[in-house]
Amino acid sequence: MSEKLKIKLSIADRIYPLTIDPSQEEGLRKAAKNIEQLAKKFEQSYAVRDKQDVLAMCALQFASKIEQKGIDQSEDTSESIERLKALDELVNSKLSIK
Repeated sequence: MSEKLKIKLSIADRIYPLTIDPSQEEGLRKAAKNIEQLAKKFEQSYAVRDKQDVLAMCALQFASKIEQKGIDQSEDTSESIERLKALDELVNSKLSIK
C-alpha cells in the first residue's frame, strides 16, 4: 500500500488541503493551474468579480470539453464501424463468401 501525500492547492484564492496518492499529484496540480488560468481569463474578459460565478463558468467550460470529446469519439466510432462493414462486404464479395 502506497503512502499518502498531503498537498495544498490554491484555487480561486482559497487553499484546499488534500491527501492523495503520489501518482495523482501532477494531474491535480495541472488541473488547479488550468482552473486558475481560466478563472483569470473569465475575470478579465467578462469583468466578473464573484468567484462563485467564475468557478461555475470554469466548471461549465471543462465539462463541455469532456462531453464534446465523448460525442466526437462516438461519431468517430460509428464512422469506423461503417467503414469496417463496407470493407468486410468487399472482402466477402471477392472471396465469394455469402
